[in-house]
Amino acid sequence: MAGDAKKLQPIIIKRVKKGGHAAHGGAWKIAYADFVTAMMAFFLLMWLLGSTTEGDKKGIADYFGSPLKLALMHGGSGSGDSSHVIKGGGQDLTRSTGQVKRGETEAQRATVNIHQLKEQQMRAEIARLENLREKIENKIAANPKLEGLGKQILLEMTRDGLRIQIVDAEGRPMFASGSPVVQPMMREVLRELGGLLGEVPNRLTLEGHTDAIPFGSTERGYSNWELSSDRANASRRELIMGGLPDDQVLRVQGLAASNPFDRRDPASPANRRISIVVMTREAEEALFRATPELAEPAPTSPAQEGPTAPSSPPPALR
Repeated sequence: MAGDAKKLQPIIIKRVKKGGHAAHGGAWKIAYADFVTAMMAFFLLMWLLGSTTEGDKKGIADYFGSPLKLALMHGGSGSGDSSHVIKGGGQDLTRSTGQVKRGETEAQRATVNIHQLKEQQMRAEIARLENLREKIENKIAANPKLEGLGKQILLEMTRDGLRIQIVDAEGRPMFASGSPVVQPMMREVLRELGGLLGEVPNRLTLEGHTDAIPFGSTERGYSNWELSSDRANASRRELIMGGLPDDQVLRVQGLAASNPFDRRDPASPANRRISIVVMTREAEEALFRATPELAEPAPTSPAQEGPTAPSSPPPALR
């Protein structure tokens, strides 16, 4: 019986769990390797940035800002170049020129000389206006209807552009007496000019002038100011009828007798004139700076809609 009891005794198996660092296995080694690799890449980047010139840094920054624009500026195809490391254009920063690396030299940058560009533009504009002046002279000389008007049409180059002045003369008035109604010969001149001025992109201004003899019988009636404004606006309409685009006119104004042509004789017929200035781009920009409202379409003023009829017949010729 005792032998049978020993045979029935249960067998107990003990499993011991190991503790300490052995529980983590080798995963920490992988994390540490990743950290060391990242630190190495970071210090390599810092070293590259430290050895790169400011010009190269600016070029890389410009590329990432607008790669397509840089590609087109430097002659690239816009979609990349097989000889370039950076797609879309740009040069390989690892290339060498002779014995000097590109990173050790000042980067070459394309620059535009603004002053030189403006001078070239001004010379081209002056040549265009001189050509326009010659065309006007030839057109008037070739038109038999305008024969004898050479002394009344004055052309001169000024700082603001080509100035065309049509002055009055005894026996050859530009407008009806004391009125903005255009005379047939003046209408012919203005329409010829409208066709020629429409061929150039330059914009223009119109000014009406009178002599210094007071106009009107009442203190606050229709005066030289209204008459000069109406005549300038009537001239604008004739220029447009001749082919001048309406939006090419920037300003129409009447100056009365404030700026006489003949200062020695304020009553001279030559003071009654229409002045057209075909402006250079610089003069146009200066006008916009002086009067910003011209940059946006403004409502038409009553003086621009048409001539205002005088309340009573004018007493004297202007």
